[in-house]
Amino acid sequence: MPVRRSLLADPVLEVAPKLLGMVLRSTSDEGTVAVRLTEVEAYDGPNDPGSHAYRGQTARNAVMFGPPGFLYVYFTYGMHFCMNVSVGPDGQPSAVLLRAGEIVEGIELARVRRGPLETHQVKFNQSGVRQGPVVKRPKVNPDRDLARGPARLCVALGIGRDHNGVDLLAKGSSVQLLPGPGFDGEPSTGPRVGLREAADRNWRFWIPGDPTVSPYRPHVPKRRA
Repeated sequence: MPVRRSLLADPVLEVAPKLLGMVLRSTSDEGTVAVRLTEVEAYDGPNDPGSHAYRGQTARNAVMFGPPGFLYVYFTYGMHFCMNVSVGPDGQPSAVLLRAGEIVEGIELARVRRGPLETHQVKFNQSGVRQGPVVKRPKVNPDRDLARGPARLCVALGIGRDHNGVDLLAKGSSVQLLPGPGFDGEPSTGPRVGLREAADRNWRFWIPGDPTVSPYRPHVPKRRA
């Protein structure tokens, strides 16, 4: 059974760590993939300069302003999708970014979706001059990396723009948030990844020691020529 909506109606900083250990399951014509959530970030709407809802409602962030338990999917950097769960009372925009998870169902499909990596092998002589062509070799994604990071998580689960606004708590929904095994320990906390604003808030939560948790990277300002 999906998670109770009332559980997600509490303040975002209370809800976010409770999502650790829950399972997100996505089903399509290709099959089903499910992950146990191991890393999340909280975003507190008008109280948070790092939130998409900080400056008010737009067509893009409208899901954040609705009831809890809905999927907010957005496109970033012109190449990746990321997904959030809307939380808090209806009309008070807040959300939890789902950053990483362990594949617990459908790992073969997740491997196919992520695809092989390519490594490049280059040979040099003693003078440092390259010898011969660059050789490309396929490399298999380690299973711990299949959903390690918000973009990879979306790819592994097959999440795209069409999933924006999906009710995660409805029976028969293509994407469902389920109680799963849960996490009873004390989560680790730290600053959110890659933020320019409110970068000092320790609103990132993860299961300590879990190999699927993504590495922390601070915001790096772009240099102007």
